[in-house]
Amino acid sequence: MRKDQKGTIVERLAENLGRASIALISEYKGMTAAQSDDMRRRLRAVRGEFRVAKNTLVRRAIKDTRYEALGDKLGGPVGLILSYADPVELAKTVTSMRELGDKFKVRGGVLDGKALSAEEVQAFAALPPREVIFAQLLGLAGAVTGARDAACASAQRAGFGNGAVARRDQQAAGCKRWRAV
Repeated sequence: MRKDQKGTIVERLAENLGRASIALISEYKGMTAAQSDDMRRRLRAVRGEFRVAKNTLVRRAIKDTRYEALGDKLGGPVGLILSYADPVELAKTVTSMRELGDKFKVRGGVLDGKALSAEEVQAFAALPPREVIFAQLLGLAGAVTGARDAACASAQRAGFGNGAVARRDQQAAGCKRWRAV
């Protein structure tokens, strides 16, 4: 491979790493072409990709980036798995490839500059999808709003005797409007 070709590969890898939300390093010994095609298809379905490059070129591409921690996991025939969307979906897809057995193993990865071990990637895959987490947070926000409204209502009911006390209680409860009594 010529020097200019190597430079092009390093530039492409660096560009892809710049767009990626998570990067994983995996071993892929003994996979058939059909298994490799199936793995790549499954990764593309979750907006990910599997790249194979020389370890020295990957080291050059990750130098001085948030993915520099991947350098410890390089060595031997390894592949670089990148995701451009939800990192949890990629982790779920990768851990679901258990049928490949010893032919495909995740060594670890990097998420937001933090190194992940293979066990942490599996734990990451156990998280619910992004939409479910957002729905749970919205439900929690609704419960907090409901509690505030209940506190406002009780402050309004309790304040019939003294207007100043009712106003203070309503403001302390976070009521947007207080009712004069």
